[in-house]
Amino acid sequence: MHHVILGAGPAGVIAAETLRKHAPDDTITLVGDEREPPYSRMAIPYLLIGNIGERGTYLRKSLTHFDDLKIRIVHAQAQSVDAAARSVKLDNGDTLTFDRLLIATGSRPASPPISGMDLPGIHTCWTMDDARAIAKLATKGARVLQMGAGFIGCIIMEALAARGVKLSVVEMGDRMVPRMMGPTAGGMIKDWCETKGVQVFTKTRVDAIEKGSGDAALKVKLSNGTSMDVGLVISATGVKPSIGFLEKSGITCLQGVLTDEHLQTNVPGIYAAGDCAEAFDKVSGKTIISAIQPNAAEQARVAALNMVGQSTELKGVTQINVLDTLGLISTSFGNWEGVPGGEHVELTDLAEGRHLSLQFMDDVMVGCNSVGWTDHVGVMRGLVEGQIHLGAWKDKLRQDPTRLMDAYLASAQGQGAWNGAQDTRRR
Repeated sequence: MHHVILGAGPAGVIAAETLRKHAPDDTITLVGDEREPPYSRMAIPYLLIGNIGERGTYLRKSLTHFDDLKIRIVHAQAQSVDAAARSVKLDNGDTLTFDRLLIATGSRPASPPISGMDLPGIHTCWTMDDARAIAKLATKGARVLQMGAGFIGCIIMEALAARGVKLSVVEMGDRMVPRMMGPTAGGMIKDWCETKGVQVFTKTRVDAIEKGSGDAALKVKLSNGTSMDVGLVISATGVKPSIGFLEKSGITCLQGVLTDEHLQTNVPGIYAAGDCAEAFDKVSGKTIISAIQPNAAEQARVAALNMVGQSTELKGVTQINVLDTLGLISTSFGNWEGVPGGEHVELTDLAEGRHLSLQFMDDVMVGCNSVGWTDHVGVMRGLVEGQIHLGAWKDKLRQDPTRLMDAYLASAQGQGAWNGAQDTRRR
């Protein structure tokens, strides 16, 4: 049996290792489109801060790890898949045939349609090559503009700030982290960043980028009429699933590669996992892409087990975000914006920099988010993901949303759903 895995990120690596554990004699080929050993993109900001070296980003520290497991690594990019012929065409001219295929190609940065985006000095923060280029330009005192203040953007911003640059951030939305936070919470994060010396423009876009003069390599023109001379532009305007090569493959794709509860696509023997997979979420009741590493890991494990004939179902997609923005912790779980016909409660203390929002449908907490509120983060996640029926505790939480631990202890234990969730900080 030949298993081909497209993508050498966390999902691809975990799938390959799971396959080897349960199918010791099968052939496994892992295809990655970068020359480095498999590494974590989420470690790149820590590389830029200087907390780790390049080897610290590697997913497995032993350089012989994959050879030891007899997992063949091919450095190439998939150009197309022929589901009927059970083959993958690579950009190095080779064609791989497979018995089982896992699509774990992840996502890629979205490029905004702005004139001048091809100029030198404009980078995403996505690959090791990006990191090397940014490290050369993001020196202490350098003027840097970052486009995008979403989840990934805030992580990159932290790394840039740690390097001592003069940083400006431009966000088209009316607040920071708009896909994770409401207006109040997003505004609080913006205020926090500005107290830390980061200039933030919301409801603003980059209209054009031109060559600069002198020490300023680039001139950036903003929609609010401002022009900025900078030495580096970081594009952090979101990502999209890397699935373009599947066009005409016969594999059904919506926003991502559509999968069933076994992570199998519409084509038997072909699976998907990670940031490119669109899987069913039991909390929202729909298929979603949730591009976080815990999902990638669990989806990879489930897909691999099914690839070796062990019928396994994905329990659901985890919708969790825990973000550290220059020392301010924020979280969101589940349907943090609420659901039609639902109820909600908010508690905000601007002086203390704390905000808590809980969303309910009937007596179930279907979502929540917080800023500066690190108490009971694990409990919030447990209530949402466990779909715990709160009963009378729903109204008690509406009166005092800080009583989350009391509500969890009373409700989860009574339903046999207690799993030892603890008061979790910075989780």
